[in-house]
Amino acid sequence: MLEKHSESEVHVDKLEQGPGSSIAFGLERIGLIAVRAPIVSCIVLLVLIVGAVFGIYRIKIDDSLSQLFRSNSREFHQYEEVTKKFPAEEFDVLVVVEGKDLLARNNLEKLRDFITDLQLVEGTRGLVSLFSARQAPAPGKLPAALFPGELPEGAAYDKFIETVKSNEIIRGKLLSEDGTLALIVLSLDPEVVASNKLTKTVGDIRALTKEDLGDTGLNVQLSGVPVMQLEIRNAVERDGLTYNILGILAGCVIAIIFFRKISFMVAAAFPPMIAILLALGALGWANFNLNMFLNVMTPLIMVISFSDSMQLTFAARDRLIAGQDKFTAFKNAVLVVGPACVLTHGTAGISFIALQFSNSDLIRKFGEAGLAATIIALVAVLSLVPVFGVLFVRNENVFATKFQSADAGVQALRNFCYWIAVRMVGRPGLFSLIALLFVAGLGVIYANLEPRYRLADQVPDKRQAVAASDRLDAKLTGANPVNVLIQFPKGESLYSPETLQTIADVHAIVEKTAGVGNVWSVETLRRWLAEKAGSADVATLKEYVNLIPEHLVRRFIDAEQDAVVVAGRVPDKDSSQLLPIVEKLDTELDAVRKKHPGYEVAVTGLAAIAARNSAGMIEKLNRGLTVEFALVAIFIGLAFRSWVVMFACILPGIFPVVMSGTVLWAMGEGLQFASVVALTVSFGLGLSATIHFLNRLRLESKPSVGSGLAVERATVLVGPALILTTVVLACGLVVTVFSDLPSLRLFGWLSAFSMVMALVADLFILRPTAMWLINLHAKLQGADKRAI
Repeated sequence: MLEKHSESEVHVDKLEQGPGSSIAFGLERIGLIAVRAPIVSCIVLLVLIVGAVFGIYRIKIDDSLSQLFRSNSREFHQYEEVTKKFPAEEFDVLVVVEGKDLLARNNLEKLRDFITDLQLVEGTRGLVSLFSARQAPAPGKLPAALFPGELPEGAAYDKFIETVKSNEIIRGKLLSEDGTLALIVLSLDPEVVASNKLTKTVGDIRALTKEDLGDTGLNVQLSGVPVMQLEIRNAVERDGLTYNILGILAGCVIAIIFFRKISFMVAAAFPPMIAILLALGALGWANFNLNMFLNVMTPLIMVISFSDSMQLTFAARDRLIAGQDKFTAFKNAVLVVGPACVLTHGTAGISFIALQFSNSDLIRKFGEAGLAATIIALVAVLSLVPVFGVLFVRNENVFATKFQSADAGVQALRNFCYWIAVRMVGRPGLFSLIALLFVAGLGVIYANLEPRYRLADQVPDKRQAVAASDRLDAKLTGANPVNVLIQFPKGESLYSPETLQTIADVHAIVEKTAGVGNVWSVETLRRWLAEKAGSADVATLKEYVNLIPEHLVRRFIDAEQDAVVVAGRVPDKDSSQLLPIVEKLDTELDAVRKKHPGYEVAVTGLAAIAARNSAGMIEKLNRGLTVEFALVAIFIGLAFRSWVVMFACILPGIFPVVMSGTVLWAMGEGLQFASVVALTVSFGLGLSATIHFLNRLRLESKPSVGSGLAVERATVLVGPALILTTVVLACGLVVTVFSDLPSLRLFGWLSAFSMVMALVADLFILRPTAMWLINLHAKLQGADKRAI
């Protein structure tokens, strides 16, 4: 009868065993230290919380677009060197102005006024626009501006516009071929970009667009690294607040609905909240920076800790209903459920350790932070659940009497779990075979997923920056820079014939490479002088380089004049589409390297690094996930000292991963950084349900109890808490769908889906598989059909 499957009827044996017989080697007993002096423990906790608050204030936001590829590799060091020598791209705001009437006389006048006002914005160093273009210089004179002070009218204006649209300097670079889109490159002071002043500067630019161009009908959008960084910064700050509030509310609401007592809600929900606070404080004191992955640490801590706090509270609640006093109930809950809590945190820790095999400093830091948060969450939950239970639960006798006869919500869940368990243990061999074939089929689909990466995935896609970049991709061949660095050998100067020829050869190859456009270099100026001024001699070139503003020169020539870049732009495509472009360009440059030995010629830029490294990094993470399957299974098997357990947890552990991968495949998505990290972490977290069930099954296993009955009892006792925690955890993770960051949205919904699939695997795969393996073990041993 189902009524007999309550904690009050289950013998609470093995509680007085020594630590050596515990599957957690007695580590769960750390939860009994604080409960011996609950008042003192709360005082210590208060001190820790104060320290954590100060630690949280120390957390800074890492909004760098290159953070994902930051590593100790030669390529990344070279990229950093280029950004230091030629810092323009890191500090450029790209103002994209678009409209069919862009070149109408009135609009052009207002656009020129707008550009003049932009130069007065605090924090700007200068800008480049179509108004920067010059006419052919007269001998011995400075070249006049292409745009006269007073624009012509009528037919003369139409002729003038044709001249503007055909100008070699701006055509296809600062003005689209059809004359409907103009690019203004506004260079900011590096100190502004690195500080909170960036918010005001970008705000001032946006205010000017409305003031100067608001009545023109032109569409103005901002992009560029500073704008993207600001949008990332704002999204990270906003998302952190959202995750904290919604995740905490979800836990509290569900806890109060099913426990129907504030004291139990406090015992179940407050320890995870405090674990979040303590973990984030510790990360702050350890100088971790908040970024697109660490931003999801809040719901992850909630996931790690809430599952175990619910299991502990459920166990204590059942014992209170059975008539135990609150101190004994919570103590026994720690001794019975605590070992599984230690083990679940252990598997989560292994998942985070697996991220250390990534080449990305960002992902490794995320793994380190996750491991630290896991340890803090374990100590917080094991210690605070019994402390809060002892302090806040009142009138346990009245509570026991009331809920012995009126516990409809939990009883409904127990009935549901019992219904499933009876059917799953009925034909364990058949269901195990079906599960094996189903998981194998999903595994084949998962294996066919291809790596995917786009730079835009790091940037909020509901803001201006991505939309503006898309317009540049469509009209000006792209917004993402790909640079060719040319370093001179000793003894060669910028203006030596060999150097100038090397630059010319590289420039010619870059502009002929399909997929690369908007090419600029010293050669651009040299060609213009040769065509318009009729002079390409070194003295003239040097004269004009000296006339150009400093911030423009530094775009192509470093301060020591021992290196230059040939800058091009590519669209923001998937890395698999960009890689052939980058590789072809690099191959074509071999001819220059052979022709000009001693000159170092290298293709660099964030787009190039992403194209070259993203696929390999994602594949390495995915291989690490495969290794993690085996490591976690062995870890759990050793903890339980049972090969039955080791093999029983494999299928339910793999199922959520391959099922999630199948959903990605069905949606036409590939494996991205966010999805692989989500699956890696979710695998470890999803095994929480498996471990708690196996731990309960171990306690229910006795010589007098058949394996089927043991499985049913374990399912009924732990099932309700597993279902409730899965709902809470999924809600805590799925709140990331409110994020503006595509990578975080993917991480959130995929993690939530994996958690739900972990529950499905626990109910419909683990039960029959465990039953079948137990029966097999009994046959091999010639013993009774005992559980593990």
